[in-house]
Amino acid sequence: MEAESTICAIATAQGGALGIIRVSGIDAINITDKIFAPKDNIPLKNRNPYTLAYGKIYDKTEVIDEVLVSIFHAPHSYTGENSTEISFHNSTYIANRILNLLIESGCRQATPGEYTLRAFMNGKMDLSQAEAVADLIASTNKATHKMAINQLRGKFSVELQSLRQQLIHITSLIELGLDFSDHEELEFANYDELLSLAEKIEERISYLLKSFKTGQAIKRGIPVAIIGKTNVGKSTLLNQLLEDDKAIVSNIHGTTRDVIEDTMDINGVTFRFIDTAGIRKTTDEIESLGIERTFKKIEEASIIIWVTDNTPSDNDIIDIKPKMGGKRTIIALNKTDTIKDVEQQIATLKEKTELFSINNSSIIDISAKQGTNISELKSIIYDAANIPEIKENDVIVTSIRHYNALFSAHQNMTNLINGIKQNIGSDLLSEDLRQCIHCLNEIIGDAIRTEDTLESIFSNFCIGK
Repeated sequence: MEAESTICAIATAQGGALGIIRVSGIDAINITDKIFAPKDNIPLKNRNPYTLAYGKIYDKTEVIDEVLVSIFHAPHSYTGENSTEISFHNSTYIANRILNLLIESGCRQATPGEYTLRAFMNGKMDLSQAEAVADLIASTNKATHKMAINQLRGKFSVELQSLRQQLIHITSLIELGLDFSDHEELEFANYDELLSLAEKIEERISYLLKSFKTGQAIKRGIPVAIIGKTNVGKSTLLNQLLEDDKAIVSNIHGTTRDVIEDTMDINGVTFRFIDTAGIRKTTDEIESLGIERTFKKIEEASIIIWVTDNTPSDNDIIDIKPKMGGKRTIIALNKTDTIKDVEQQIATLKEKTELFSINNSSIIDISAKQGTNISELKSIIYDAANIPEIKENDVIVTSIRHYNALFSAHQNMTNLINGIKQNIGSDLLSEDLRQCIHCLNEIIGDAIRTEDTLESIFSNFCIGK
């Protein structure tokens, strides 16, 4: 990264009425002044920060657009540098003309994520907060938004800083003992107290690691496999859930020969529904491949909706149960608009689930064709996900990079605890502590300053961020 250069980029997507071009760097205000003519003739460099100026962008004598320019002085800007933001009428032609004028006047095109990278380098945020910017932009529902905003506001950082300070405290006590090891009358570290503190830290890191499963489920969408025999209404149910004709519906057996996936939000959480090939014995090679993929999707799913239009036979249950793996299962008795005695069918299904110990399951009667009880089914699906309500101060790990660092930190803490219990040498304990602190530093960025590593992290950002 060329820290001394002044950069520019479009910060808004095409299609809206207004667009914004960001300019950031030591010469941002001066360069913008070269192409901007304010209506009141007061140059941007002579204006107060955090104000707006109205005027025109010129290419020599040609008017490109009438714009508003926001002014920010270092260090009180997003990047911590002098910055301007040019609001223009969102035409691709106008945007490119303004960008070219800025580049001709001394800017260069920003690279992906460079604004946020500069914010990190200038101490406006730590690395975990910087990564939360990308998650915030990518958030598609209430849950992903809340996770990202909590991280951006520094909740995760505060948690990690607290753990790090506790680890530094333990390290200082142990290393003081090493420095004064020839004074046996001095005791700087009480091992019982150190063990208690280490176990509390290990417990908290373990909690953060466990939150990753929830974070990934919310971020990627909770996978729900819709399974059952052929022609029981799986594709019709998928279409009802999505409120769209996503899957082909036919009375012909074996219509769905591959998995079909799509997502929808239920109560602010994204669910990824997977319609699978009907399970039956077949000699058709293509259909058999589809059934194999069905079994694979059952393994990947967090929730299974087992659709049936009658009571499954004992052999059907024996065949499918081992593949469920104890997952949360919703048995949907479909086509209730054609079943004479729905209550009797439900009672029989309950007997079967008890007989074959299909635990962690629930039963609902529906008509996918008529839309009967689909809202109730969605409520059961949401409850089955068991997603905790994300509160303002909750910390949930969503990044695989953070998870890997925490996993290593947890291993170091486990080694430390075992070492304290076995009364091993203080120098070995200190090494585990230092490694654990290093892992936490990696998350917030204190241990990452090489340009290649940072560019790798920020390369997935959009250009204007």
